[in-house]
Amino acid sequence: MKSWGEALGRSAGAQFSRVGRLRRALLLLAAAACTAAALLYWRQQADSAHRPLHSLYANVAPQWSWICRNDRCERFLATETPVLQSLPTCNMLCASTQLWPQPTGPVSLATAAAHVSAHGFSLQVVASPSREIKDHLADAFNLMVEDLKALERNAGLDGRRSSSGTPRDVVVRVNVNGTADPRMRQDTDETYKLTLRPVAHTLVVDLAARSFVGARHGFETLSQLVWLDPYAASLLILEAATVEDGPRFRYRGLLLDTARNFFPVSDILRTIDAMGACKLNTFHWHVSDSQSFPLRLNSAPQLAQHGAYGPGAVYTTDDVRTVVRRARLRGIRVLIEVDAPAHVGRAWTWGPVAGLGHLAHCVEVEPWSTYCGEPPCGQLNPRNPNVYAILERVYAEIIQLTGVDDIFHLGGDEVSERCWAQHFNDTDPMELWFDFTKRAMRALERANGGKLPELTLLWSSRLTHTPYLERLDKKHFGVQIWGSSRWPESRAVLDAGYRSILSHVDAWYLDCGFGSWRDSSDGHCGPYRSWQQIYEHRPWIEEMPGLTAGVEPWRIDGGAACQWTEQLGSGGLDARVWPRTAALAERLWSDRSEGATADVYLRLDTQRTRLLAKGIHAAPLWPRWCSHNPHACL
Repeated sequence: MKSWGEALGRSAGAQFSRVGRLRRALLLLAAAACTAAALLYWRQQADSAHRPLHSLYANVAPQWSWICRNDRCERFLATETPVLQSLPTCNMLCASTQLWPQPTGPVSLATAAAHVSAHGFSLQVVASPSREIKDHLADAFNLMVEDLKALERNAGLDGRRSSSGTPRDVVVRVNVNGTADPRMRQDTDETYKLTLRPVAHTLVVDLAARSFVGARHGFETLSQLVWLDPYAASLLILEAATVEDGPRFRYRGLLLDTARNFFPVSDILRTIDAMGACKLNTFHWHVSDSQSFPLRLNSAPQLAQHGAYGPGAVYTTDDVRTVVRRARLRGIRVLIEVDAPAHVGRAWTWGPVAGLGHLAHCVEVEPWSTYCGEPPCGQLNPRNPNVYAILERVYAEIIQLTGVDDIFHLGGDEVSERCWAQHFNDTDPMELWFDFTKRAMRALERANGGKLPELTLLWSSRLTHTPYLERLDKKHFGVQIWGSSRWPESRAVLDAGYRSILSHVDAWYLDCGFGSWRDSSDGHCGPYRSWQQIYEHRPWIEEMPGLTAGVEPWRIDGGAACQWTEQLGSGGLDARVWPRTAALAERLWSDRSEGATADVYLRLDTQRTRLLAKGIHAAPLWPRWCSHNPHACL
């Protein structure tokens, strides 16, 4: 009995053990299932915030439809109309051209669209004056196609077959009959002619230009004839178009100050992409100032060693080449400015240790307000020959890195006469300033292989006032006029016949309107400059040559918006610059006589959408409701 009972007990114990293990296994499976369900739910919730438009519409019917009536898009509930049409498609097929900047020549656009895919675009270079032009065309075309692929990826269409049928192929045939130099130059012809037409099942684009830059502008216009239709889950393109185009002004720029606060190369590349989208052609890189010298040059590494904010706030020569390459493919030259003789700081304090004497004076002097406009102060020693030897090496390396040798910017503003009078009391500080400028020009000439650039720019300053203005050489010097358009001295430069770049503080300074970082005042330039003010600023229409004795015809090469960065960092760059600088881009390209009309609002809103698609965080023009109902807001 005992052995039977023991056997029965062992059998029962084993059975209970198996039941226990089974129960634990079931509990573990249940816990795993709950965890998986929670994870799946969390991922679904997270994905819903970034779900492509077409995926949302696959499960939820579109709420709105836009119909073109009386040359404007009107919004209706989708249930109220038999036609289901997205806002982008309505905008592209209704009355406005939707091109930015507005072309200057005749434009003819179809009102029908065809389905396309980024993978269906191909390039044929019919004629090219050099292998270098042909290679640049291929690379610039690939950049355009990558932008179209990004549109598809962002909408979740990459690699998917559209529900709208087989997309049509687009063959782009390019004929460049002109300069063999792909660089943006002083004499570059930026005009182009684009023709788009259907041939059987293919769309053929013929693009003719006199330069690589002109052809690249044609690529940009072509890309603006393509858009994403979220309802059709496809890229669309106009079936036919003809555009003849060319700029009103040959210098169309944006200045970015990377000395007050450092901006990573990715920010600069994104800015270059936005400039290309708006057909700007000059990136004015104000790379140094008294606060920092972040450019590490092989010719003078001590400048960055003593002047950069730190090892993570330095631009290497490879960084510069990367920026120059991207800019070249976007039809943009990189104009690097190392400001001198003022606006220098600790970067220039290593002279005595190196046996070169004092390269700069008044560096971080106090009280700073008696020596400069903002701390820290500092300016070069005009009587130390080593200063000019260093500048020559710096200039030569900048020209070599950028490939820009026909235009140069010396800086040259806001010299403290008090500083130089304190150190050189035997000479008029203005004469020292004038002499420094002449010696810097000789250093530039040597750096440029014994030839002065066609145009050497100075900032407007006391040196560009009478009597020194009349002593400067108009054949080689030009002036970037930053003062108010209402200031007599700004007009005096124009009346004297100097080639001029306009950057009026009362219209095209993007840092205005954010107060002063030093106190509670409005700062040096008062109120915020809206995109409408930027767009409507046309100072050249006041030209009245010949009406006053001694007044020469105005020689305005163009203009530039200026983004100084005392109160701006990396995270806020895009919204501060865009779309306001796009408004300047159209002003300088087309120079339309009218102001910010309803058509301009509509096209600029569309252009902002394009910038967003490129990853540029441009600020909105208005509430989104106005994009949906634009004519109710105008």
